[in-house]
Amino acid sequence: MGARWGWAPRGAGAQCAAGRPGGRMGRFLCVLRSWLLMVSVIAAGNTLQCFRDYSFVSEKLYTASPGLVNGLQARTFGVWTLLSSVVRCLCALDIRNQTLYYITLFTFVVALAHFLSEVFIYHTAALTMGIMAPLMVASFSILGMLIGLQYLEVEAQSQNKKKN
Repeated sequence: MGARWGWAPRGAGAQCAAGRPGGRMGRFLCVLRSWLLMVSVIAAGNTLQCFRDYSFVSEKLYTASPGLVNGLQARTFGVWTLLSSVVRCLCALDIRNQTLYYITLFTFVVALAHFLSEVFIYHTAALTMGIMAPLMVASFSILGMLIGLQYLEVEAQSQNKKKN
């Protein structure tokens, strides 16, 4: 098990499900967990599209250079997307796992860097809705997770004060 903020991982899930989020802090973490789960499910759907038909990748993402996209590249992108989906889902289920939280945050940083580099450095993608959507999701997710990080640290400090 990774390092934890606070105590049991099931505590946040039980609070969110029971409708007792525990104040502003708990509500934000419940929203963040729901966001991560939603993003994870959408990414799993994108993974299926990458394996089903590689034209999805060339028609939606790499529109500036669709000739560079082949089946192998689409499946590799699908595996990367699946891995990110699994990590984000696990973080949604156990948001107090510090190591998992940082890994999840890093998946969004990598995604943002990847799509920005494809648009502005490699020029294989244009700023279409197919690229703008993952850029916005990654940006909002990074912002939300950085805010959530502050909440989790405050929560851990209050837990430590209660123990002492």
